[in-house]
Amino acid sequence: MQDLEPQEHGGDLDRAIARHGGLPGDWIDLSTGINPTPYPLPPIPERAWNGLPTATHLRALEDAARAAYRTEAETVAVAGAQAAIQTVPRLLPSGCARILGPTYSEHAIALEAAGWTVDIRGDLQDLAGADIAVVVNPNNPDGQWQSASSLTALSETVGLLIVDESFCDPTPNRSIVPMVTQGTDRLVVLRSFGKFYGLAGLRLGFAATGSALASMFRAIGGPWPVSGPAIEVGRIALADTDWRRATCLRLDGSAARLDALAFVAGWSLVGGTSLFRTYDTGDAAAVQDRLASHRIWTRRFSYAPAWLRLGLPARESDWRRLAFALGCDRETATRA
Repeated sequence: MQDLEPQEHGGDLDRAIARHGGLPGDWIDLSTGINPTPYPLPPIPERAWNGLPTATHLRALEDAARAAYRTEAETVAVAGAQAAIQTVPRLLPSGCARILGPTYSEHAIALEAAGWTVDIRGDLQDLAGADIAVVVNPNNPDGQWQSASSLTALSETVGLLIVDESFCDPTPNRSIVPMVTQGTDRLVVLRSFGKFYGLAGLRLGFAATGSALASMFRAIGGPWPVSGPAIEVGRIALADTDWRRATCLRLDGSAARLDALAFVAGWSLVGGTSLFRTYDTGDAAAVQDRLASHRIWTRRFSYAPAWLRLGLPARESDWRRLAFALGCDRETATRA
């Protein structure tokens, strides 16, 4: 089985500073796939801070998610997709889990911690027969997609299929959430709010599934699964279709811009989404260190020594710093 790297994740700027020095404000953190231009925070009413969330407010948030994701399924609010990942092992008695990989390691970590036997498989068809099968779609870090028809077929051959769509927001037409109904009993689709909306610290996500599994998620999550401020921000942001549409276009343009810089640097694209790009750099450790000397932090993977994943710079000055660190000439760095 692959090295699961339980202590390695994007966003670990403390590790970068410990190794390379500097202060947090000196760094450009490109190690995550979080939208660098977050949703503008609306005014948050005082009751959201000083009162417990009510069932009515939580229902309004979940209704907004159901509308945004275009589904009739239950959309259970959770404290980030990570909370759902750690709930999944409790939905069935422990048994055999198969994960399409390599991929985001926390799925395997959560299952193994709960006593599941976990196998990482490289082909979708090899997940058949598992008690729980997990597919990250699009995959992190290579951006590979599995078709809706293949996932639907797989769900008929496993006890429970978990499809992690944490990076699906920029490409909503590829989501399988609209296919999930109240009667769905062998499929759970996980969605992250914080990545696309650039508010990862809010800790908000959703599990879309049928009524029976939704009841299990709610029972495990308890009466207050997410905070009052998260409910308020999520409800408003999910209903803002104009912002969502404009953001998808902006992210597409930024991803293309990053690919152009990578081409100049001599890297080849492995894959990705419009929130992150993964490149074959030849020697990711050396390139990561070189960028870190410019106080730019990236993400590499022990199972693919040539791969380096970059998120999107936030400001024009960040784009220019990245271009300069990649060795682009002055004209290219200025144009970046």
